[in-house]
Amino acid sequence: MKIKIEGMSCHHCKMAVEKTLARIKGITSYTVNLDQGDAMIEGNPDPEFIIAEINKLGYRATLAE
Repeated sequence: MKIKIEGMSCHHCKMAVEKTLARIKGITSYTVNLDQGDAMIEGNPDPEFIIAEINKLGYRATLAE
C-alpha cells in the first residue's frame, strides 16, 4: 500500500513517520521517501489507522491511488 504524506520537509520528519510506522501492528516492512513524499507499506495493517496516526504528527496523509 502507498500512503501519500504532505508536509514532510526534512530528515527529522521522515524519522518521525518511520517511528510511528514501526509501532503499528500488521506492518511487516515500510519505506518512507522524503523526496517523493510517500510511504510504501507491506503487511496487513488498517489503512485508516495508519493515516490517522500520521496525521496526528501534523502531516496530511492520504491513501495513494
